[in-house]
Amino acid sequence: MSDKNIKKGFWDILEDSVNNRMSRSKIMAPSLDKLSDIEKNIWYRYHLDKGISGDGSEYHIYLRQTDSKNLCIFFSGGGVAWNEYTAARPITGSKVIGKEPNFYWNNLRPVTQLMNINLGITDARNKRNPFRDWNFIVITYATGDFHVGDNNFNYKTEDGKKAVLHFHGYKNFLESMKVAKELFDTPDKLLIAGNSAGAFAVPALSGIIADKYYPKCKDITLLSDSGQLLYSGWKNTAKNIWKCHGHIYKSIKTDNITLDWFRDLYSRYGDQFKYLYSSSIFDYLLSAYYNDVTNKIYETDIHVQRAYYDQLKEFVDQLLKLNSDFGIYLNNWSVPAVTGTGTVHTSVREVYFTTGVQNGITMSAWLNDAVNGKITKVGMELLDLY
Repeated sequence: MSDKNIKKGFWDILEDSVNNRMSRSKIMAPSLDKLSDIEKNIWYRYHLDKGISGDGSEYHIYLRQTDSKNLCIFFSGGGVAWNEYTAARPITGSKVIGKEPNFYWNNLRPVTQLMNINLGITDARNKRNPFRDWNFIVITYATGDFHVGDNNFNYKTEDGKKAVLHFHGYKNFLESMKVAKELFDTPDKLLIAGNSAGAFAVPALSGIIADKYYPKCKDITLLSDSGQLLYSGWKNTAKNIWKCHGHIYKSIKTDNITLDWFRDLYSRYGDQFKYLYSSSIFDYLLSAYYNDVTNKIYETDIHVQRAYYDQLKEFVDQLLKLNSDFGIYLNNWSVPAVTGTGTVHTSVREVYFTTGVQNGITMSAWLNDAVNGKITKVGMELLDLY
């Protein structure tokens, strides 16, 4: 057996061990069988019978009910698959450690709970988190389609076997919103937020949330955290691979799918929402995705990160042209052991949410100000480095 295979086997075994230990321990959020049995201030896993993960396995969301009259609907991240090549390369522990191409989570293993609750904005234990007492619906993600797909996609695995990727993020979203509406009728304040892949979902799906589920809520804030990935084939992917519905694919006009969805949303809803966007300036992960889209090389370096930076400058400029009151939070935080020469990927559901500081302001304070009507721009000077 080669060293590479030994390493892959080791990390696969380690990941399985972590999953099994979490399943058996009290770390795992308890399963809620009936919504009527919910107790306040406890995170629960709630299985959706009609939900499905990318590999066909079960699907669940996380929820938490409190005495607050405020609700956060959070779209989780977890990569993206935009063609057959990426569909055949889901994320595994061994691929991450081996720095092999890996693009999306295709199931909800217990370890993915670490990505969903008790971290950043969802951390109810952190007294510095101003959202710790909010109600939450966390729409988990394991479909590789930015939460908007509705298709069974046939592809071949890396070893040539036939397989199906269930791009059913949209159905999972609709089933999740049924739960949200049953538990939380009309909140005083509604925050629709998402990080990474979930950041793309925010402009794509917020109109549906407002119209179909919370038409009486008059105080709605939207936050996309790190949703930039330029690709000229987005419309084809959305229409023919994910099989998105109606305006979701029809509104895609350029290589910036997030900008197109924000433009479409603003054209229909105007100032009905408060709009926010956040990002680090040399995102090590999104720049690697962009490098793969452009050059078929799944890695990042200072040159790719500079290209990402230039794109971010243009992106922010276009958001402000769309709406000069768009709230912006930019940072240059790095964790060299993880980010290398780049900067962090997402902040709203990371420890940086309450600890990272830009211009003397934490992201948590900036977001709290925004939901309470004070929308500001932080870190704009970082766009003038060159």
